[in-house]
Amino acid sequence: MRKLLNTLYVSTDGAYLRRDGLNVVVEVERIEKLRVPMHLLGGVAVFGQVSLSPALMGSLAQAGVVTAFFGMNGRFLARVEGPVSGNVLLRREQYRVMDDGLACCAIARSMVMAKALNQRGVLQRALRDHGAGLPDGASMEIAVAVDRMQAIARRALHETDLDRLRGHEGEAASLYFGVFNSILLSTDPALAFRGRSRRPPMDPPNALLSFIYTLLVHDCRGALEGVGLDPAAGFLHRMRPGRPSLALDLMEELRAPLADRLALSMFNRRELGPGDFRMMENGAVLLEDASRKKVLIAWQDRKREEIEHPFLKERVPLGLLPHLQASLLARTLRGDLDAYPALVWR
Repeated sequence: MRKLLNTLYVSTDGAYLRRDGLNVVVEVERIEKLRVPMHLLGGVAVFGQVSLSPALMGSLAQAGVVTAFFGMNGRFLARVEGPVSGNVLLRREQYRVMDDGLACCAIARSMVMAKALNQRGVLQRALRDHGAGLPDGASMEIAVAVDRMQAIARRALHETDLDRLRGHEGEAASLYFGVFNSILLSTDPALAFRGRSRRPPMDPPNALLSFIYTLLVHDCRGALEGVGLDPAAGFLHRMRPGRPSLALDLMEELRAPLADRLALSMFNRRELGPGDFRMMENGAVLLEDASRKKVLIAWQDRKREEIEHPFLKERVPLGLLPHLQASLLARTLRGDLDAYPALVWR
């Protein structure tokens, strides 16, 4: 079983990371703020105006620790990593399946079905936990969306055309985000969800979702590279230069249980409020610096929670799910499994 290692997140402007022996040292204005043994790290993610010494970057790459750079709003900028350790035979099979319409669709439909069911599960949980406090109209809309998403998952299970499968995925996402504001318990109009918006996010819920999705896709990409797969060669998402299509594929089944439920919890428990966000001149909404740190801490805590994996029947931390699903995908491509067992949250 892979060990759940820590990701070091640094978001303080002006911070400087250097190597001291086998440790990563974080300094702010030449004052040491943190010291972490390198062998405990699975990744380093820095946001905004943060710099690293060349010696540290080389040591991290040599140790297999990926360094990822993000803008202050969480937009991915670049990665520094060591030599690719992918299995050439596994990658060859990945590319072969990607070019085989039926085989490609078989993997993609498992991901779409799981995504629809996991989004449905988030809505069902909201109805169970908060249904009595929701307006009758909102409860009915959510219940209708739950039923329709179940039907979409059934259709996706038997779909053999990739374009139609993408249409099913889009329909499920539209239903889900169409009622997402109803499961946000805040009555403050400043925190209202006004439909999914990404580049840029136009309201606080979108700002938080986009930020957590960025963290999740970073973990998915690292997990795929860890088992030897090419994160750019996907089955559901179309390939584009610079796009980690397979990492986006893998993220689809994990969005609702890992990212969306965390975002909902932080709003519904009032851990975040209007003061945690700032409005830009172009209408974009971004997390404040201190608020971003709160989200990073909550994300790390979330990854330590455990569930029983529905396929492996073992209790595992949530942070290992991208690695376990990447491993199952690799086994499927090798022919060890008859079909890819996408994660369906119970």
